[in-house]
Amino acid sequence: MTRRSILTVSATITLGLAFFGITAGSTARADEIKLLCAVALQPGIIALIPDFEKSSGHKVTITYGTVGAVADRVQKGEAVDIAISSGQLIDQLQAQGKVVPGSRVNIAKVGVGVFVRKGGTKPDLTSVDGFKRSLLAAKSIAYVDPSGGGASGIYMASLLEQLGIAAEMKPKTKLFPPAEALYASVATGEADMGFNQISEILAQPTVELAGPLPPAIQNYTQFAAGIITPRSSQTDAGRALVAFLSSPVAQTGLKAKGFD
Repeated sequence: MTRRSILTVSATITLGLAFFGITAGSTARADEIKLLCAVALQPGIIALIPDFEKSSGHKVTITYGTVGAVADRVQKGEAVDIAISSGQLIDQLQAQGKVVPGSRVNIAKVGVGVFVRKGGTKPDLTSVDGFKRSLLAAKSIAYVDPSGGGASGIYMASLLEQLGIAAEMKPKTKLFPPAEALYASVATGEADMGFNQISEILAQPTVELAGPLPPAIQNYTQFAAGIITPRSSQTDAGRALVAFLSSPVAQTGLKAKGFD
């Protein structure tokens, strides 16, 4: 984004917050909101939360993890006010009584992208067949270890099976925890290409987004927020945060970070 675009988004959020009714001093008490959030949303959340804090007077403390890890920590009773994970997992948590009934709200969705090193050769993403040929021609590929609960890693493992090339790709597939090592493997040429949520790729300066997966095999993760049941004293502040993140002005900011 250009500086002008960033300023425009910031101004839009500020004006939108005022219209939305979230202004400094609008709450009788400033609360600390503990947010447990899917790491794929980190680029957008980092950009948005300061505006919410300034306008609402609340303080937001954020911890990130994979969608699976977020759900697991809520199930184990971690003391948080809001959880943002995949919509499916938030629904499961609600059914288990961990999320306040009716508090689930969609925040954003994002697809899986392919990344290469800066200036590197990009795979054919114009068709499924072309993408399949690019995979088979690669010396190695990299994505998040599915065992860690990351949505993109889980999907990529299933996609290779779906394409019928899992056996061929297994010897040249490198799995990483959701950390910088994934991007470093591609940036240094250890792997020809990597896969992750588009929003996370765009936030990495060491690699280049080659593009989204072909539409026929694209997979979107819908992220949703839910208010966690035990900490009911923070419910009003939590609802204000969820309302903000799902508001049109916040959606503008998220779209600028690669979300749909």
